[in-house]
Amino acid sequence: MGPKAKKSGGKKKKITKAERLKQLQEEEERRLKEEEEARLKYEKEELERLEIQRIKQEKWRELEKKDLERRNEELEELYLLEGCFPEAEKLKRDTRLLSQWKHYIQCDGSPDPSIAQEMNTFISLWKEETNQTFEEVIKKSKLVLNQASTLADLDSGNMEKIIQDENVTLYVWANLKKNPRYRSIRFSETEIGFEIPRILATSDIALRLLHTHYDHVSPLQPVPTPSKEEHAATINEFFKDELKNVEKAVSKEDHKESEPQESGSKLIYEEDIKAEEQGDIEVQMISAEEESEAIKGELEMKLFSETVSAAHLLLLENAPEKPDLFEDNEVDLCQFTTLGGVYHLDILELPPQCKPVKGWMIVEILKEGLQKYKYPPETAEEYDPENVFPPIEVMLKVHENVIFFEDPMVVRWDAEGKHWRTDGISNVSYNQEERLIKFCLETFGPVTLIQDTHINMPYQSWELKPLDVNNVLLTVTTVFAEIQIQIKENLCMLSSIKLKDKKEYSSILEGKWMTPFSFIIALKEAGLNIFPSVHSHFYVVINNKVPLVEMKAYRQMALLSSAFAFGWSKWNLQCNSTKVVFKVKEHLAEECTENPNWDLIMFTGDRAQTLKINEESEAFSEALKEETEFHSSLYHMVKDFASREAMEKTRSSNCQFLDAVCQMLLSTRLLSYS
Repeated sequence: MGPKAKKSGGKKKKITKAERLKQLQEEEERRLKEEEEARLKYEKEELERLEIQRIKQEKWRELEKKDLERRNEELEELYLLEGCFPEAEKLKRDTRLLSQWKHYIQCDGSPDPSIAQEMNTFISLWKEETNQTFEEVIKKSKLVLNQASTLADLDSGNMEKIIQDENVTLYVWANLKKNPRYRSIRFSETEIGFEIPRILATSDIALRLLHTHYDHVSPLQPVPTPSKEEHAATINEFFKDELKNVEKAVSKEDHKESEPQESGSKLIYEEDIKAEEQGDIEVQMISAEEESEAIKGELEMKLFSETVSAAHLLLLENAPEKPDLFEDNEVDLCQFTTLGGVYHLDILELPPQCKPVKGWMIVEILKEGLQKYKYPPETAEEYDPENVFPPIEVMLKVHENVIFFEDPMVVRWDAEGKHWRTDGISNVSYNQEERLIKFCLETFGPVTLIQDTHINMPYQSWELKPLDVNNVLLTVTTVFAEIQIQIKENLCMLSSIKLKDKKEYSSILEGKWMTPFSFIIALKEAGLNIFPSVHSHFYVVINNKVPLVEMKAYRQMALLSSAFAFGWSKWNLQCNSTKVVFKVKEHLAEECTENPNWDLIMFTGDRAQTLKINEESEAFSEALKEETEFHSSLYHMVKDFASREAMEKTRSSNCQFLDAVCQMLLSTRLLSYS
């Protein structure tokens, strides 16, 4: 046998203790070196960070210092520019009561607490006028029913009559034949009518439907706002005291000047001073009087300016408490709005008819006039126990000038409680295309249709863009529609309305120019309510902003509206209540609408700055845009990047136009309700 083969792979070399120690020492040195390098790197980065932070803070302090240096100058210029608002108020002060009174009686409260007494007078006059019109139409229905037999239809034997006026439509039907099979009543050439039960079809009754195209039934009293009145009264009292103090100071100064003049006059008589010197004294007295009058006028204007500012602020303040409701089925008129007027439904006892007797027409005249027929009766014993008293089916045509974004709700008037109720009405159905609504009514009386007041709130987006000098277009996009409002000079017009579920829709308001307050009322009555009230925040989830910040933003946006476009920004939701964020860009020509380069402005009421982020950024940041500064006003912030032509355009704007834009912005509250 040959020799044994050696085993492959020798034994692992054993590490000595010295070698092990050396290895550990090298690892420790390596670790320490890495730690030192990491420490140095961290210190370097920290120093760089601190240096960047120091530079930023230094730059920020410089910007603040610069802003502080020019703040007084900017605020003085802004005060002069905002003088257009009290100037516009003075121009329309004589006609303001007439145009504002109806706006006051809604849930919004009055924009000017100083005219509350005059408003209440207008409310009383309007109610008196509408009641007179109502009574006149009632008299017409009485005359028609007294002659019902002479006006009977040849086919049915019964009488029907339609009397139409500008704001009132009267429908009268008299049951002359008392045919139990004739239970379906339709007024000729209309879809309006009733489905009456058998017991009414065989009774001497008349049906009367009086449709007033306005709502004169709902309570028309102003909502008390003591906190607002006290706020405005405080401002008025402060400036009145200041005015009195100045008048006293001026009178004292005049008195002091007159004393040496009296002693001088003695010397004149004693020393025969020339008449020229006395003339100089008279000139000085006249100039002093003119100066005092100028100071007085300046303070009066300042007082009026502060009063206008306070009135603007009141439009943005929220009511502290929600209106109380005392019954389960009572309609909250701050949550719902009546639309299309009121339908007064009555069942009447048919009055005695004319009877021919020997060539004469004899009729019994009732002193008490038309009597209401009780249905259902108060006591069932008066009728056959087998008879039942089912609800009466009513079919009405919705007024063509109003729009319902959802199926309307039918409510009835409670004469005792003086409010609208939702009970006593059943089987409601609505045909949107035909604009017909059917429902069953247990007892007759005034009924109306209501819609959620805040159905178009909050808004999805908005944009304000100039069309020309003293001419802008405000677009408000809601869940259901896109509403475009044109503001030109001191008037407003509904430019267009685009419904999202329909291709075309035309409103009677399109193309009609109105004053801002009349326009707001007209849109509300048409169902296009984009004007929050003092109670709206109880019914809408909003991005509530501090009223003073909102007011300053709207006033300064109005000042710039002739040459700059403003728009909704999603980042406005990310800010707290003391800050607002919106888009802005210069807009001098129509082709500018395609320019996507908007700047984002953040405004706090006392400071405006351009943000570094844009609408497509992933996160919100208040970082200042590079190579920009901040200013004490939005006007001066925009002025930094504006062209000379744009600023000249803004300065040439009419004061009444600027006031109209401001009123529309204050009324829509775009920054809180978007």
